[in-house]
Amino acid sequence: MNGAMPRIVSDRAEKTDQMVVLPSSLENPAKSPPGMYRLGVWLAISSIFAFFMALMIAYYWRAQSREYWEPIDLPPVLWWSTGLILSSSVTLETARRLFRRGLWRVASQLLMATACIGAAFVACQINGWRDLIRQGAYLAENPHASFFYIFTGLHAAHLVGGMVALCVLVFGRTIRRELVDAATTYWHFLGVLWIALFATLKTIS
Repeated sequence: MNGAMPRIVSDRAEKTDQMVVLPSSLENPAKSPPGMYRLGVWLAISSIFAFFMALMIAYYWRAQSREYWEPIDLPPVLWWSTGLILSSSVTLETARRLFRRGLWRVASQLLMATACIGAAFVACQINGWRDLIRQGAYLAENPHASFFYIFTGLHAAHLVGGMVALCVLVFGRTIRRELVDAATTYWHFLGVLWIALFATLKTIS
């Protein structure tokens, strides 16, 4: 080796059009290696998916027994919620692509816009809960209403977690592409999950 410094190819340069060679001493061992964020988010998605699938199966099973099961009118504001979460996926995906092109300032603005749309989604869900309360559908009295509160409440809680992640991306000191990709994947999953929950509530009443 003649005392030459060992060199490695950075994994962060895999999808660029040029090969970037960095001294191995510049790699920070305190940072997670590339791929860890992706693995972590897919593990989280898998567990959340399994949990909500179990809830939807329980909802279907309980709906077959009409004892104490009273129909509820789904709040119309849920259509607004659906439109908002689909719009937020568009803005976030656009931000991810702009970030990959190095346009961080515009991408960060779209990340914040996505978080704001997410806040509007949660506000719509809260209005939906108020609508059910005006109908007299409370959490503990009607199993049908109970599932509605559980579905929408838990989904909103997971979405708030995604909003926190977006704020960390915008205001954090260092941003890695893997983090942006992981946050985008998680957010898209929550969008698909909401569509599934909404369809379940609409078709099984």
